[in-house]
Amino acid sequence: MYRTHTCGELRASHINTEVTLSGWVQKSRDKGFMIWVDLRDRYGITQLIFDEERTSKELMEKAKTLGREFVVQVTGTVIERQSKNSNINTGDVEVLVATLEVLNEAKLPPFTIEDETDGGEDIRMKYRYLDIRRNPVKDSLIFRSKVSMEVRKYLSDKGFIDVETPYLIKSTPEGARDFLVPSRMNAGQFYALPQSPQTFKQLLMVGGMDKYFQIVKCFRDEDLRADRQPEFTQIDCEMAFVEQEDILEIFEGMTRHLLKEINGVEVDKFPRMLFDDAMRLYGNDKPDIRFGMEFGELNKVAQHKEFKVFNDAELVVGIAVPGGASYTRKEIDKLIDWVRRPQVGALGMVYVKCNEDGSFKSSVDKFYNQEDLAKWAETTGAKAGDLICILSGNTTKVRAQLSALRMEMAERLGLRKPNEFAPLWVIDFPLLELDEETGHYHAMHHPFTSPKPGQLEMLDTDPGAVKANAYDLVLNGNEIGGGSIRIHDKETQAIMFKHLGFSEEEAKEQFGFLMDAFEYGAPPHGGLAFGLDRLVAILGGQETIRDFIAFPKNNSGRDVMIDAPATLNDEQLEELSIKLNVKE
Repeated sequence: MYRTHTCGELRASHINTEVTLSGWVQKSRDKGFMIWVDLRDRYGITQLIFDEERTSKELMEKAKTLGREFVVQVTGTVIERQSKNSNINTGDVEVLVATLEVLNEAKLPPFTIEDETDGGEDIRMKYRYLDIRRNPVKDSLIFRSKVSMEVRKYLSDKGFIDVETPYLIKSTPEGARDFLVPSRMNAGQFYALPQSPQTFKQLLMVGGMDKYFQIVKCFRDEDLRADRQPEFTQIDCEMAFVEQEDILEIFEGMTRHLLKEINGVEVDKFPRMLFDDAMRLYGNDKPDIRFGMEFGELNKVAQHKEFKVFNDAELVVGIAVPGGASYTRKEIDKLIDWVRRPQVGALGMVYVKCNEDGSFKSSVDKFYNQEDLAKWAETTGAKAGDLICILSGNTTKVRAQLSALRMEMAERLGLRKPNEFAPLWVIDFPLLELDEETGHYHAMHHPFTSPKPGQLEMLDTDPGAVKANAYDLVLNGNEIGGGSIRIHDKETQAIMFKHLGFSEEEAKEQFGFLMDAFEYGAPPHGGLAFGLDRLVAILGGQETIRDFIAFPKNNSGRDVMIDAPATLNDEQLEELSIKLNVKE
């Protein structure tokens, strides 16, 4: 037996108990006549003591050789600690060591294994197995496990069945690029790793598994950000014989359950917002509603004067920044520089200071009088002491730019509090999006999303106006889940493929198996998939997902620890019937 207790377990009630502990040496303090060693495992830290009055000379000498991260086993007696440490759970006691065995020596780590480490992200990614020993990463992984267990508990209690679906599937055009896997036994042919189990969960509904879920790996070969990984985890769910309301009820319940069990937070309201309203009021389809700063559209009150910038704009829109009237001209100039950055892309920004005395000071005072500016304040909801920030131009671009500014100002003002949770359903998305370059429509979600009842015929007359029977669950400005009621009959699915530009032959080649299945009694069905990585990060009070993944990739999609992806040797390539044509 390597241990009778963990390093986080011993208390005053264990005094005079003989114990065996195993773990890693956190640090050692040698006072000559006395040596203290902090021994660590994932449960905590226990202080060990070697005392020349009570410890043999041989054991004292052995203790002096211990270095950081040595793996050791000790036996000894729990005694009362003279200088107690209230910062750790075991701070009332220590172990007077009787025997010491070094199970494995360790090289000096490339960074300190402490909560606040001296290691940068790159070096910690390379030695991720050492980084996991640090409390912030260790606790994040334990937190993720707790969330996953609560998800399984909730869904199992609701009658959902956990079913695994394949990882080696057929490449289909669903949006992002597929990761491809060559087949040795079928030369020149490739599997794809699934972007989601979408078609399989629909086939499970045809198979009569009316409540399915799976916590499953998904893969997308796309450019990465802090909250994106090439492989990620979904809580994938599907239900048969349901309408949209049934699905929203189930997953509101799951989100409530997680917030209560994980965060101790009770949330009663899950507001619902139309996609069109989300774009009009917040400039994106996943608004953070923990704070205000809703958009005010100013075309009617700003396009009547000789200010050409506004008069030529498709949209003039602003937000009221609380307390912003106190900003100096230098601070406002920096804000204008911020919106001009390539990441935002605005050409400039007009501002209005709402003074405490009820007057207004604007960067366009030459064109607008106090009465005009008062109407701007009314439209944006600005109060005395606020700053109105106004952008103009193409509607789609300006909304995205002002949305970025809104989030930046909320961050600066401390309005995005990680311990506050504001869930929101966004519903009635467009079914199709127009690709301005090609002039063709593509599915906003995926080709299997059904249109709202009664709107199928509009695909022929006004395809851009058709709404999807789709919904996203947003939490604190992040989309944590999304889904739809699916198409469940062959005729409707064929119409949808036609409007997405598939010929009958292409549709049959790509999705013939699903179309065939629909001919054998497919039930009405729909579902939703949560992004587990992002959900866990938000519940954990973070914006990025990397620390909640055991072995993440970097922003180039590389695992720098195992040096992947990597080249194959000529023998492997020949066996797979692959020739490379790598461009320099």
